[in-house]
This record gives sequence, structure tokens and C-alpha cells, in this order.
Amino acid sequence: MTRNRVDLHLISDATGETLHSLARACVAQFEGLTFVQHRWPLIRSRFQLDRVLAGIEAEPGPVLYTLTDRSLRAELEAFCDRLGLPAVSVLDPTLEMLANYAGRRIAGKPGRQYVLDADYFRRIDAIHYVLAHDDGQGEEGILEADVVLVGVSRSSKTPTCFYLANRGIKAANVPLVPNLPPPAVLDRVKCPVIGLTIAADALIEIRRHRLRMIGPSGYHVSENSYTDPEAVEAELLAAKRLCAQRGWPVVDVTRRSIEETATTVLQLMESWERRRAEAAAPSGPSP
Repeated sequence: MTRNRVDLHLISDATGETLHSLARACVAQFEGLTFVQHRWPLIRSRFQLDRVLAGIEAEPGPVLYTLTDRSLRAELEAFCDRLGLPAVSVLDPTLEMLANYAGRRIAGKPGRQYVLDADYFRRIDAIHYVLAHDDGQGEEGILEADVVLVGVSRSSKTPTCFYLANRGIKAANVPLVPNLPPPAVLDRVKCPVIGLTIAADALIEIRRHRLRMIGPSGYHVSENSYTDPEAVEAELLAAKRLCAQRGWPVVDVTRRSIEETATTVLQLMESWERRRAEAAAPSGPSP
């Protein structure tokens, strides 16, 4: 049967972010098909599950779930079977493969990836850092950054920094302002500096939308130069030249999502670390 709409139920005993990411990747592969996602997070009791089952019955559709409680899993699977609905525990194949390979038992505890451990607090600290060093703020604190992103206004620096912060990375960002030199602190940082650039037409549209939303007040340039095609082209060219002069790699974000941009930044950071390690390694004895 060919359908034009699918009600997709995502049931988790944790936050549901794993299911949400998986579903987003899958539904993107279907053109002309409308997916209505019903998210059911933090389902850990029979009372909570009853509410979910009522929702599935009201709007039937396939079920993706991550439930560790065996009784809740059995109840959900039996219910879906009675309605003739497919239900898939998305983590089972991977968990079973890892358990078999490692010769270990699965803990079976919900939300273990969200424990308040050192990694969790490192991410929180990184988010606070991004807030304090967004758009060139806290100049001296930029010396503590793990990476610095530079670029013209509205080139996705801030959202990329927040995405990196969720990985525990202290990311500062510094705007490259027309006719002004970059902050001197960039000459002293001990971390990679990476430029972000974007196609002029895409940048102009983003800036125009921004001005419509909040108005031009508060910007360091007039509205005309902020969105004028020739001025924007010149601004982008000057930023690229600066990055080339400083030896800073540049990432074009025009057709990249924030996730893809952040992944490219991470790859550049790894390359920078490898080069630094190789440079610091003692050379071998002369032949």
C-alpha cells in the first residue's frame, strides 16, 4: 500500500534524542511523503506507557523505540502486534553485536548516556564558555579556547560554536569586521583558528532576513553596506585574504548544515593536533 502520510511514534525511556536523530536521517530519504512524528520521551512506568498506547491507537503508525524495561517492551510489542503495526527496537542489533564481541552483559539501565559524569560537566562548562566568548566577547579569555572560529557577520559562527560545546569543546568566535584589523589576541592563541565563509547571495539573504526580524539598529555598518552585493562580495574577499595570509583554513558553510560544518571543524582540529604533535616529536638520529 502506498501512503502519503505516516504517523511515526518514537518511544524512549530517556530523552529520545537518539530516536529523533535516527528518524530525521531516515525520513529525509523519502520525497513526497509526510511524516508526523509523535515523540514519547521518559517512558519508564506502566502508567506512562498506557498513555503512549492510547496515542498509538488514536493515530496508528510504525513504532521505533528504545526501552530497557523488559515488561514495558513486551507490552508495547504485544500491543503493536494486535494492531498490525511494525515496532522496532533500534538499539538491539548494535547492543547485541557489542555484547557478543566483548563477551559482556548489557547493563539495561535507561539514560546511562546522560549520567552526571566528568564528560557531562565538561559540556556544561563549554556551553558557558561559548556564551561568555560569543562574537568576540571576553577577549583575554579567548586564549583558553580549544578552537576559534572567525568570519564575517552571519556566517554561522555562533550556532557552530554551540554545537561544538555540546561535544565538550570550548569554541570562541570572532567577527571579521570590514576595514578593521582582527583582534590582536588571535596572534597569541595556542589553538587552531578556522575561518567560516559563505556564498555572497546566501549571506545577503540571511542578513536581509535578520534585519527584517530585529531591525538594523546596533550593527556596526549601515544597512546598505550590510546587504549591498558589491560590499558583501568585498567583505567576503577581504576575510578570505586575511585567512590565507594567516594560514587559517576556511570552511564554506553555504551548503552545509551546522552539524556538517562542526564535523569539518573537528577534522581540521584533529589535523592541527597531529601536525603539532609531529613538530614536537624529537627527530631521529642522523644517518
